[in-house]
Amino acid sequence: MTDPRRALYTIAALAAALVASGPLWAAQRDADKKPSLSLKANPPAGFAPLRVHLTVDVRGGANDYAEFYCPTVQWDWDDGTISENSEDCEPYEAGKSTIQRRYSADHTFRLSGDYRLSFRIKQKDKVIAATTTTLTVRAGANEGF
Repeated sequence: MTDPRRALYTIAALAAALVASGPLWAAQRDADKKPSLSLKANPPAGFAPLRVHLTVDVRGGANDYAEFYCPTVQWDWDDGTISENSEDCEPYEAGKSTIQRRYSADHTFRLSGDYRLSFRIKQKDKVIAATTTTLTVRAGANEGF
């Protein structure tokens, strides 16, 4: 016959092990998730001509998330222009290759208006992730120059 105290001890030990390993499971789930993007314009509004600095932060996910490794990045300025950049990278290696966590670019808006600025991470022609923000440019003394 089994000693009830021993069975209780075993159950308590198993419960403690599950509770202790819970954050590890959560960390693994987070590492498997697709990273998210956050886009900020600085300044978010101003007078034309307005030079704006955009920053994209890549948050969460694994540092070696394959789809985010060595992408083509695209900035759509909503003024009829698009900037695109690709880099040469070493072949992807799981657990070894690391994704870029921050992108930035500058752009000058010469005309007043409300702009929807977009940033895209692409692999070949497929958009993997995208984010947008808005910018308000008011008429200035030198608008159009």
